[in-house]
Amino acid sequence: MNLNLSQAGVPGVLAPADALDGHLLICDCDGVLIDSEAIAGRVLVQEMEALWPGVDAEPIVTPLLGLRIETVLLRTAEALGRTLDSAQIDAIRVVVEAAAVEGPAVDGIEAALAAISLRKACASNSFTSYVQAVLNRTGLVRFFGERLFCADKVPNPKPAPDVYLAAARTMRVAPERCVVVEDSVTGVTAAAAAGMTVLGFLGGGHATEGQIDALKRAGASVVFDEMGQLPALVGQWLQNASFELP
Repeated sequence: MNLNLSQAGVPGVLAPADALDGHLLICDCDGVLIDSEAIAGRVLVQEMEALWPGVDAEPIVTPLLGLRIETVLLRTAEALGRTLDSAQIDAIRVVVEAAAVEGPAVDGIEAALAAISLRKACASNSFTSYVQAVLNRTGLVRFFGERLFCADKVPNPKPAPDVYLAAARTMRVAPERCVVVEDSVTGVTAAAAAGMTVLGFLGGGHATEGQIDALKRAGASVVFDEMGQLPALVGQWLQNASFELP
């Protein structure tokens, strides 16, 4: 899959941050900043298949990635005709997060963020402690500081828009002046419901061809697969230009 972005007419350097403080770039964490979604999915499948020998959990788990771990577990158990108690859910979540926290930064994300002179925030369905840990370990925390908006701090996780609306409200930016990078239908649905422009990213290790249409149906304005394209896409958005992928 190669979605090379045309750079024609797009400035290579955005305006200084003080000229753009009315805009906000919001990034999901897993699958956008950290290539951990595939790791989480693999461990979830392993844990459930170990718990219930003979089941095939992968076809159920994969479409649910992007939801909270607890939700993925409960929906998968229901689909398999099984049950999980709270202790089992907590135990599996700890194992999944321990594996996912070691995931690498998404290829090209550091350079892309450095090239975009907008204020930045992170909005995640993961717990705050996990997001802090992965951003500190990869050094990406320098782009976000304490501007982390996570599922354990709002009433409803994605696909509800709560984390995105919390980010906009806290940063004092209108939702329509926020641009979001998301990699899952769950996240795109949440950001679109918040009234924000959504850029769908499919460069993570868990991406599949079929997700292009799924992300667009959920509300993504454009879908891209290389983080090197992100600065140009944000530039197009700031100019109110149409998104162009050849």
